[in-house]
Amino acid sequence: MSVFTDVPLAQKLEGSLLKTYKQDDHPNKMFLAYKVCMTSQGQPWVSSVVRKTRTQIAQDPSLNFEYTPVMGMKSFIQASLNLLFGKNSQVIMENRAGGVHTVGDSGAFQLGAQFLKTWRRDSQIVYIISSQKEPHGLVFQDMGFTVYEHTFWDSARLRLDPSMLLDVVERAPHGCIFVIGNIGNCKLTQGQWTQLMVLMKSKQIFPFFDIPYQGLATGDLEEDARFLQYFVSQGFEFFCSQSLSKNFGIYDEEVGILAVVALNNQLLLRVLSQLMNFARALWLNPPTTGARIITSVLCNPAIQGEWKQSLEGVVENVMMTKEKVKEKLRLLGTPGSWDHITEQKGSHSYLGLSSQQVEYLVKKKHIYIPKNGRINFTCINSYNIDYITESITEAVLFTKDSEK
Repeated sequence: MSVFTDVPLAQKLEGSLLKTYKQDDHPNKMFLAYKVCMTSQGQPWVSSVVRKTRTQIAQDPSLNFEYTPVMGMKSFIQASLNLLFGKNSQVIMENRAGGVHTVGDSGAFQLGAQFLKTWRRDSQIVYIISSQKEPHGLVFQDMGFTVYEHTFWDSARLRLDPSMLLDVVERAPHGCIFVIGNIGNCKLTQGQWTQLMVLMKSKQIFPFFDIPYQGLATGDLEEDARFLQYFVSQGFEFFCSQSLSKNFGIYDEEVGILAVVALNNQLLLRVLSQLMNFARALWLNPPTTGARIITSVLCNPAIQGEWKQSLEGVVENVMMTKEKVKEKLRLLGTPGSWDHITEQKGSHSYLGLSSQQVEYLVKKKHIYIPKNGRINFTCINSYNIDYITESITEAVLFTKDSEK
């Protein structure tokens, strides 16, 4: 009798959409749900500086391939913190921001959740709010937290609604953990920021931020992380997952940090010491290839400037693609307003289609997109934009006719 006899098959993950796409033999099939940024040739985007830096590192005879410390590469952590907060920021100058080198953002959440489970026993409730459903909920659920998930996206009004964040905070219990992702895509007014700060402080809510692709939302690295300054200025302590895989184009490296902001250096050192104990149990030593590449780029002003330009180029192409999609839908006479496409930041944005329209695109037009209609606009190029926009129009008209 096998010890695995009672183990059932797990429920299919969303990755099954890619599997279905690959099994489809239709000549016009296309997949618009890739997580990575794509080039106009349909290949994963990689910053040009990464290729050059990778070659230089591979040819460096002085490299030592010994295991890294449990905390990871110190130079990489410091370069990442400088990128996140600014080299001359308040928390960096006061030495109360630190970090642990993790295995991507999932590793950062695993590490942070383990710490909170152990050292914040009085609150085991986690609220997750983002522009989409995030995988972080599974990490907290597996550790026994009670998890509530919410999204900024208002499917009825086709917009990202900042008031949803305030509504969720108002309903949240005292002392809970608040995971906030892609908040930069949600435009809060100064009054709403003030209201949010007051609410979270009065309820002693612990913020846990997610910054998965700094620089790829607006093309401005500082702008994409500026909201952190609100929390720093108001004296908040918090965790922040910073993934650096997407904005460098080294997706398979899964490199990032768990950043920590404390009230003072003594408290920071205590937290980091406990995080290192958890990291030792989780992975012991983090991988270094991606971290070496990123550190080399961030510590060389000329190469860093070239990298920033490559990010700006990606964002400009995304914005141009969104404008073209919206204009083509207008010229085709597609019912409804499509302004929401260009109002959203970043490569991944909502098309604003109903579940019936999404199903039509998948089954009738062989255009594979997630059920929520949030697609990767870097997958759209001059070769497929006409087919995609014509298919969207067909799907919208078909569903409207069927409603009559």
